[in-house]
Amino acid sequence: MARGTLEIGRPAPPFQLAGTAGDWSLTAAPGTPRVLYFYPRDNTPGCTTEGRAFAAGHAKFRAAGATIVGISPDSVESHRKFKAKFAFPFELLSDPDRRVCELYGVIREKRLCGRKFLGVERSTFLIDAQGVLRQEWRKVKVDGHAEAVLAAVKAL
Repeated sequence: MARGTLEIGRPAPPFQLAGTAGDWSLTAAPGTPRVLYFYPRDNTPGCTTEGRAFAAGHAKFRAAGATIVGISPDSVESHRKFKAKFAFPFELLSDPDRRVCELYGVIREKRLCGRKFLGVERSTFLIDAQGVLRQEWRKVKVDGHAEAVLAAVKAL
């Protein structure tokens, strides 16, 4: 499946999604860097670890002026439970039709127990205060990832 029309140094594709605190759009935090992290599913080991890592560094991201949002195809209700269970201090956005996942090119063929399926490839995007895509991480390995993203935010 082809990636979205993303290019480092170009404006990030705009979108609006329902989330744990209502509708959220990419332009919701103008003048601040935005960290969008796409993850496969709520309440799975890797996704929980990743969310907890971003939560642990949340105060440092805020001090650097950045807004973090997590995005997956799960429902808003699933996100609310996931967010409450782990006290995530940032919003989780629901993309049930995978429209934004497609826009950002994170839908990939995956394999599990010998079967192929299309799913979300763990990916993160750093968008600067002017709405320009500055960095992307694909096929994210969770360990140390939040720290690497924070370093990139601080380098803006």
